[in-house]
Amino acid sequence: MNGHHLILGRLTDIVSGETLDDTLDERHRQKIGRLLIEEKRHAKRNVKSRHELEFEVDGKCARLLITYLVRIHSHIAMIVQYGPGSLVTRHRPALALGRLVAGYQVPVVVVTNGEQADILDGASGQVEATGLERIPNRDQLAERIAKRSWARISEKQSVMEARILMAYEVDDRCPCDDSVCAVKGD
Repeated sequence: MNGHHLILGRLTDIVSGETLDDTLDERHRQKIGRLLIEEKRHAKRNVKSRHELEFEVDGKCARLLITYLVRIHSHIAMIVQYGPGSLVTRHRPALALGRLVAGYQVPVVVVTNGEQADILDGASGQVEATGLERIPNRDQLAERIAKRSWARISEKQSVMEARILMAYEVDDRCPCDDSVCAVKGD
């Protein structure tokens, strides 16, 4: 056992090929990875798993893992964030991740618990669709971003989004959550 996570063995990450602990949460993440690559036709080279995002608020630094980044051309067009339980409580921190990870607003933000998914418009935060089957495929995502402007997020908004992440994901984390790391000032 690692914290409260039962380790069932080892498995290979569908995207990176990295060997990871086989937990129930990791099985859900791998299911989503297979969906993105096999069913939604996103090329492995355009999907990144376990992306580390480091940020700071008032001298307190933290690092979070984004479950999946999906690129179209040179832009991050979609993030997919896994978390067990309720999806609604994960909307706001996932939107904050989508605003900090690239310095511009990532157009599509997906929150999922491995069984359900909410697909959010990154700019408005509105739920556009629900269900794993409604996660955009490669062509749908490319069409969506074809005429998009990639305006930078202001410094003021970046600070606000980092505060949201600190409150939702770092300060209130489970002590055995290995997807969050308080780097200093914890």
